This record gives sequence, structure tokens and C-alpha cells, in this order.
Amino acid sequence: MINLFTGIKNKLNGVIWSLLGTGTLMLMLAVLVVWTDFMLRLVCGMFFLLIAYSFIYGAWKLYAIKKDIEKHFKI
Repeated sequence: MINLFTGIKNKLNGVIWSLLGTGTLMLMLAVLVVWTDFMLRLVCGMFFLLIAYSFIYGAWKLYAIKKDIEKHFKI
């Protein structure tokens, strides 16, 4: 049971760090938007890429957690 919770904790920490990094990058890009119109277009494109990456990474981590639970309880 401890192995299950350790695995889940590690995967959730990965999601937390990913979201933290994505949020930090988005914050820096938001500051760049203020300066030029070109940066506004660039940041809008990056924003959609970052959101897509966050969703895909989160889904992948949740799938891994699901597999760990199924493996642990042999479902």
C-alpha cells in the first residue's frame, strides 16, 4: 500500500512542477505582451501551445496513476 501512495505522490509532484513551470513561463510571456504587437501574436500562439501541453501532460500523469492503482489492486 505504501508503494502505491509513493508512486501517486511522485506523479502528482510531476504534475505540480509542470503546472508551476507553465505558469511561470506564461507570466514572463504576459510581461512581453505589453511591449510590442509582434510579441502579442507570438504570446497568443505560445499560450495555446502551453495550455495544450499542460492538458496532455496532466492526462498522461492521470493515466499513469490509474495504471498504478489497477496494478496495485490487480483490477
